[in-house]
Order: sequence, then structure tokens, then C-alpha cells
Amino acid sequence: MWKFVAFVAFIASVTCEDVALSNRYFPDNFKFGAATASYQIEGAWDEDGKGEQLWDWYTHTYPDKIRNENNGDIACDSYHKWREDIELLKELGVNHYRLSLSWSRILPNGTVYNINQNGVNYYTKILETLRANNIEPLVTLYHWDLPVVFHEMGGWLNPKIADYFADFARLSFQLFGRYVKTWITINEPQTTCVQGYGTGGKAPGYVHSGDGVYQCAYTNILAHAKAYHIYDEEFRATQNGRVSIVLDSAWAEPGSSELEDEEAARTAMAFSMGLYANPIYNGNWPQVVIDRVGNRSLNEGLPRSRLPQLTPEEIEYIKDTSDFFCLNTYGTYYAQYQNGVNESIGDPNYYSDIGIHTYSDPEWEAVIDWVSLVPWGFRSLLNFVWTEYDGVEEIVVTENGWADVETILEDTQRINYVSQYLSALLDAYYEDGVNVTGYTVWSLLDNFEWTNGYTQKLGIVHVDFDDEERRRTPKSSYSWYKRVLANRCLVEECVRE
Repeated sequence: MWKFVAFVAFIASVTCEDVALSNRYFPDNFKFGAATASYQIEGAWDEDGKGEQLWDWYTHTYPDKIRNENNGDIACDSYHKWREDIELLKELGVNHYRLSLSWSRILPNGTVYNINQNGVNYYTKILETLRANNIEPLVTLYHWDLPVVFHEMGGWLNPKIADYFADFARLSFQLFGRYVKTWITINEPQTTCVQGYGTGGKAPGYVHSGDGVYQCAYTNILAHAKAYHIYDEEFRATQNGRVSIVLDSAWAEPGSSELEDEEAARTAMAFSMGLYANPIYNGNWPQVVIDRVGNRSLNEGLPRSRLPQLTPEEIEYIKDTSDFFCLNTYGTYYAQYQNGVNESIGDPNYYSDIGIHTYSDPEWEAVIDWVSLVPWGFRSLLNFVWTEYDGVEEIVVTENGWADVETILEDTQRINYVSQYLSALLDAYYEDGVNVTGYTVWSLLDNFEWTNGYTQKLGIVHVDFDDEERRRTPKSSYSWYKRVLANRCLVEECVRE
């Protein structure tokens, strides 16, 4: 069915940098998977009753904002080739497959008063086939493809969107709950809020850095909490599933052992991960975020903080609305105290609120700026999540992977990256006591990488986007990952703990 790339050496035994990998077996209950997202792979953007969504509108309205003016109109054509994708997953031997539902494919105008049965049938067939092949679906309700009607209402800056999302979540639980036991409400709200509503780097391209990031964060965590409570109160007893939210962050390492740099790193983590994790796991915004945004807002002459205040009722409602922790991560950076920034007042700005200097080590292996080979940073991040957030009893890595910018079928850099990150994961589990129970490689397929179009390739399966058939070719990393999954071991011989 597919042309496999020959892969002779088992590169996990000795990496290209001669890094010693863990020789421990993955725990018996540890699960491996692969991930995709609806807009990035499905295509069929206007077929079978699907409505327009945010990235349809954005790529068609502002094609110049996408590398090579690409779009996801066809993407990997998984709307028509989903059976082939599941065969790839079956051959790979994964325990789970993380996919997302297209809100506008199920609800063309976003509301539950107009259900597109073609969209329901599409996802039902996928979920049934996954279950028939003993692959657990991890289903994300929202992976950045907001129905365009809600974008026209202000998108995630409008708190009413949380109610529409809750309606969509309830319908999804009703329609697909018999197949799905692991639900993810929202993917990476940090990326949506900072890049979509702060810097303008992603759709919808808003530049409201001073307040848009925080208003978007408020609406996202409220939407998540509403969906969680709906499942908890209406579906958990009969469906016996669980619910979480995917949070993303790179690891912020102090630039030195100086106290100011250590505080800078903690501030960076509070504004990136903590802005979303703290209300869910600890209750309320991180105190450093409350203090810094509040003080700067007053110094800017504003009557109140640009950070929305959570009421006591909202704090209680949002807290403890996650059954396990879902983590996406790709790299590490250094955080350093920046003298004078905290006192400098200009236009309200999210990054000025953080007030630190960040940089990377030029020696770190990297092809693009948001993916770097720093496995010790990954281990530090796992430990941080485990100790920082109350009630976290389990962590699942829901995205991690390597990016190439060229078509490379013998992708030894990807194998090197994933093997070292998995080794760091094993160290966190066995040596640090972090209960991390799953790993999900991003991605199964090369796909549409948002404003980077098709120029960044993160799949373990190559997709030929110049071929009308979107021919799939498994890379060397596919064969390597398959062997790791079968052996549950990174090296030629492992030992039991």
C-alpha cells in the first residue's frame, strides 16, 4: 500500500550524537499515539454541507499572510482518505489517535439548531473504525477552527462564545460519547490568545496585545469549564469517560543562578502556561500575573486592570475541571531579568507585562525557531507541571515532534529528537516520580502548518502535496516509531525496574 523507506540501523541504540538513551522499558500502562487536527489534514473545506470557519476565511481573505499563499482547502485530503490514514495507524501499532472535530463541519453556522448529518456521519465512521482496530480516539473539540459566524461576533474576545462552545460540546458528547472515552475541550489556548488576539501572527490576526490576550484567556477557560461541567453532570455516569484541556509551553530555564533570573523564569512560566493552568488546577490567575498586569494598568492611567477579574464564583466553577494534564511542548529557552523594563510604561503590551529577556542557546539543534532538541528542558517541564499544579495525578504528552523544512524521508534528525525526548520522559517517570502515562507524536502526516503553509514538515508520514492523490510515504521515523512501540524500549536491550 505504501512505499516504506529502508531503514537499516536501529538508530535508537546510539544516536548521531552518541547520547546514551534510557534502557528502561516503558511502563505496562504507558500508551503511544499520533496526532492530527481537522483543518490541517481534512480538506473538503466546502463539501457536504460544511460551513466556513476561521481559517477558511483567513487564508482566502489574506493569502499573503500564509507562506506561498497556501491554504487547507485540500490539505492531506483526509476527508476522502481517512481509511488510508487509519491503516497507517493500525500498521504503526499505536494505542491512541488524537484527532479533532471540525465544529463547522458538524454545525455549519455554529449553532446546534442546524446539524449537518454528513459531518456527523464522517466522524462516526472514523470513530467506529478506530474502535474496530483497537485504537482509542482522543478527541479534541476545538483545534482553532472557529465557525466564521462567531469570528464576526468578536471571536474569543466575546464571552458569549463560551456558551456556544458549551452547546457544541454537549452535542458532541451526545453524538460520539459511545466511542470516545477521552475528550479534550480546547487545544493550546495560549497560542490562540497570544498569536491570534495579541500579536496578530495567526488567525484572526488581531493585534490587541494589551488586553486581547487576557480577554481571550478568560473566554477560553470559561468555555472549557462549561464543557467539563456538562460532561461531569450529564454524561460521565453513563459514558465513563474523562475530560481535559491541552496546554502548551516551552520550558523557561533561568539564564543564570541569580535570584532575579530564577524569578524571571517563573514569571515566564506563569504568563505562558500558568495563565491557563492555574485557574483550572490551583484556582484564579497566577498571583504574579495579577500583580504585574494590575500595577502596570494603574501606571498606564487605567481605572482597573487589563486582566479580567475572576469572581469567587468563577474561581470555584473553573477550579478542578480537568481529569488529567495534557501537555504539548517542543522546545526550551532561557529567561533573564531585564533591568528597567518593569518600570517602563508605554503602550499596553503582553510582553511588556512579562518584562523579561528570552534567548536560545545557538548550540541547540534546531531547524525552526519553536522546535529545539533540549531533552533536559522537557524533563524539567514535566517536573514543573507535576509539582506546580494541585491535583495533577497524571500527565499525557499530547503533542511533541520535530520539524524539517525540506522533504526528508530518511529523517534521522526526527528520530534523534523523539528518542531523546522519550528518554527524558522515562527519566522523569522512573527517577523523578512523575506519572506521565502517554506520548503522542506530532504528527502522523505532514500537513498544513498554519501560517507556515506546507513549508514545515512534522509528519512521520510524507504527503506529496503536488500529487492530486496526496500520496502518503512513511518516513524512516515511522518504521523506527513502530519498532519502539512494539518493543516498548528505546535501545536494543532494556531492563525491568
